[in-house]
Amino acid sequence: MPVMVGRHLNRIDRKGRVSVPKSFRDVLQEQGGGFAGIYAYALINEPGVEGCGETFMTRLAASVEQYGLFSNDHDEFALALLENAHQLPFDPEGRVTLPAELIGHAGLDGEVLFVGRGGRFQMWSPVTYQRHREEAMSRLKSRGATLQLRPKDEALG
Repeated sequence: MPVMVGRHLNRIDRKGRVSVPKSFRDVLQEQGGGFAGIYAYALINEPGVEGCGETFMTRLAASVEQYGLFSNDHDEFALALLENAHQLPFDPEGRVTLPAELIGHAGLDGEVLFVGRGGRFQMWSPVTYQRHREEAMSRLKSRGATLQLRPKDEALG
């Protein structure tokens, strides 16, 4: 299954409309799910926005359900990830309209940096993302981090 990779900078207009990179739209279409658009929600620990297709959103909802129905974990993850998610359909040009709530959370003003994350992607203010990227790369280097590859037959999703 194809994945979303790389960084793509797009303009956001005064109405909050931004074009989702075509390569990302193609991956979302191949993932399926029936909804022609994206799901978007504020990142919990960072000033950015996570975007995904219906397939990943369904997995996310199922993951929340692993917690006891009335537990704090269930309620808090449902609030942060499901209650605050937005279903954003594509217009004929492949754009979505980001809600003011998400624009404010990510501090988006004029440009949106789309960042591939495999089966999903993130949207950032370019300046904020550059700072985040530098800090993350520094942490990886200082830890001497390594990555163990998953077996070839395990699909990303």
